[in-house]
Parts: sequence; structure tokens; C-alpha cells
Amino acid sequence: MNKPIGIIDSGVGGLTVVKEVMRQLPNERIYYVGDTARCPYGPRHTDEVRTFTWELTNYLLQYDIKMLIIACNTATAVVLDEIKHKLSIPVIGVIDPGARAAIKHTKSGRIGVLGTNVTVKSKAYDRALRTINRDVQVWSKSCPKFVPLVESGEYTGPFAEKIVKNTLQSMKQHPLDTIILGCTHYPLLEPIIQDVMGSNVKVISSGDETAREASAILDYQELIYAGETKPAHRFFTTGSVELFKNIAESWLELEAVDVEKIVL
Repeated sequence: MNKPIGIIDSGVGGLTVVKEVMRQLPNERIYYVGDTARCPYGPRHTDEVRTFTWELTNYLLQYDIKMLIIACNTATAVVLDEIKHKLSIPVIGVIDPGARAAIKHTKSGRIGVLGTNVTVKSKAYDRALRTINRDVQVWSKSCPKFVPLVESGEYTGPFAEKIVKNTLQSMKQHPLDTIILGCTHYPLLEPIIQDVMGSNVKVISSGDETAREASAILDYQELIYAGETKPAHRFFTTGSVELFKNIAESWLELEAVDVEKIVL
């Protein structure tokens, strides 16, 4: 079925999921909306997050998408179940796949979670992890400065290194062997996070597992596109087209990304 997969995020972070979906499902079209004008969602009230997420969802529904991926941990924590219940197409988030990947890799059962204020306060990862293994120990840390770093394009260099190092000092005190990047923006900071946490800590991004789940669901429901038409992806942003385009082309390793500005 040659209908697009819809992916939504508060900004550019969901491109980390897009990259994995492109790798695992190279024939599928992707329509992506990044709400960069109102990013970050993490400090916002849950009612705002719910409203914004529905606006992104409804925008993509006009394109007759066959699946929706909520590639925002904050939005997943707040409104995933509601959207899944109301839509007739498959809807997946990024928290459960991230939790499964962490459980798969941990040896000690001691897991850290880095996330936005809303994600951490929701304890969505705690529940997801303990649903799989009730004996795990979980330490969570809110990282409010990470998303602005990524959205500004300043996710490499000495300034980013200083911010990450200062933020993660308390996490280094815990005897964890696995840490979940509980925001899809954070994988762009992964090299710095890995360096700060040390080689003995496995850093988990939910993108790979989320793409794997999307592939399995599409296959089970016989929705995978089996034709030969080259996919034409579309990207929409509520903010700066130039900044979004620069980050997208760099992260996705593409020469030309079609980006359109929209108003919600």
C-alpha cells in the first residue's frame, strides 16, 4: 500500500526515528511534521501537549497516512493511548520500544532514563520497564537544556559538552549499566552523552526498536509497500525552514530535503 507513514515530533528530534525508518523500510514514503515553533514540549502543561499533538496528528491525517508514529516521548507519555483509541490506523509511540531495548541490553537491571520534565514526571518509562521486569532499578533525570541545544543546531562542540557534563553529574553517581535517551532529540547528543557516562554504560535510543515495531505491524497488517516507485518524503515545520533543512540534511545524510513551512 503506497500510502505514507506519518511521523510527528515537537521539533527536529523525531528525525532520529525517521533515519531508522528509512533504513529499515527504504521503500516507504514518510511525511513528517516538526513543531519547531512551539518546541520544547517538555516544560509545557499536559493540556498544551495534548492539544499540540492532536494538531500535528490532524494535519497529517489529511494526507491519508497508513500509520502514525509519535516520535516525541513527551507526547507519547501524555496522549498516545488517547490517539490510539480514536484513530483507525496503527499508532505507535517511542516509550515502549525504548524500554524493551533497555531491558534487552542491561546486565545488572540498573537503568537510567534521561527525559523532559513531563516525561520524567509521568513515570512512563518506569512503568514500561517494570511491566517487562518488575525487579529493575530505575533512576530518571530531567534534562531541560538538551532540546534547545539540538533545536539551535549547537549539539556539537565545547558548549554542548559543558552542558551535558554538568547535567549528567548526578547520574554518574548511580551504579547503572544502561541509560535510555528518553527524548528523540537526545540521540544527536549521543556521542557526548556516551563520553560523559563512560564506555561501561550502554546508551539506548528508541529509534531502532520503534522502526522495527513499525515494520512488524505494517507487515502483519499487509500494509508494506511492495512496488518500485522511489519514495518521495515530505517534511513540514512550524518554524525556521532553513534551520530544519540544515539539521535534517546533516542527520539523514541527504543532499536535498523537501521542507515546507506550515501554520497550525
